[in-house]
Amino acid sequence: MIYNNVRHECNLYNFFFAPRGNLRMMELGMKITQMYLNPFDKIIGIIGAKDSGKSMLIRGMFPGIQTVEEDDEFEVLNMPLLNAEDVGFYTPKTFHVDVRMAKKYVPLEEIARAVLDVTAQNKRVIVEHFEILYPALKRNADLLIGLGEEVLVTRPSLFGPLPDNIADIVFKSLIYRKMAHSAEDLFGYCVKDIERPSYTRSGLKHGFMINYREKPNFDLYEIEEKIQDIIRQDLPIVPSGEESIKIGDYEMHCTGPLMHVESTGKIEGFSLVKEFYYEPRFNEYVVAGVVGQKDKQKEKDEEINVIEV
Repeated sequence: MIYNNVRHECNLYNFFFAPRGNLRMMELGMKITQMYLNPFDKIIGIIGAKDSGKSMLIRGMFPGIQTVEEDDEFEVLNMPLLNAEDVGFYTPKTFHVDVRMAKKYVPLEEIARAVLDVTAQNKRVIVEHFEILYPALKRNADLLIGLGEEVLVTRPSLFGPLPDNIADIVFKSLIYRKMAHSAEDLFGYCVKDIERPSYTRSGLKHGFMINYREKPNFDLYEIEEKIQDIIRQDLPIVPSGEESIKIGDYEMHCTGPLMHVESTGKIEGFSLVKEFYYEPRFNEYVVAGVVGQKDKQKEKDEEINVIEV
């Protein structure tokens, strides 16, 4: 059955700022399902490097989905996708496979054959690391999602985009997301002892935004210098539990502990925007920080979020 919808027929791709917290990533997954998932899609391709948030996105898109996450031959060989014919009446309607893990124990051709077998029965397969399976599968995904600095959502046509195209984009851009998240946590570390208004967080290209309900009372030049000093010290950044990290010896709360560079010295081209911008639509004062800026002197604040096609 063919499902026609203007949003799907006329859409090439959409970008979203990739959230830097597990709950926010699951919420984005839920929204992507509501907006872009076709009820008759059979193959959902997920592309992204390690620790880019693929698992959280999948949990948001498909609550309760059974995934195989153990890097163990027994677990892989017994996953539902490879044994769909043995389950009988109670076979799942949606399957999952992590190709990068599964290919250690199962040939890609066998995985591709299993995907085609279950989709021929009008069942759905979520394929992590779809770019690895595509040459053996010889069929593009119905919905293709890439996770890098942004989350890219596309419905490929006969002429693409192809999985390698998406992979090239998201693999290269992920480092900016990791640097930005690490810099954002350094900012939080430097203002932790300063009394400040309540705030929310939002996305920014190659950076972060913190939105305060009232104008904070601290010096942005001084805060930037403190952050630059910690970057020069090259302190390790390591996960410490499910919602905390350690910067050097200091432990702090973080909802995305895996989304960081390995040490503060790997944050390149950091700077704070030296002004509290007022957002009249929401009555907020915004602090913004950027990373990876090679020529900060020529960068205009208003051009930070410029769209490049």
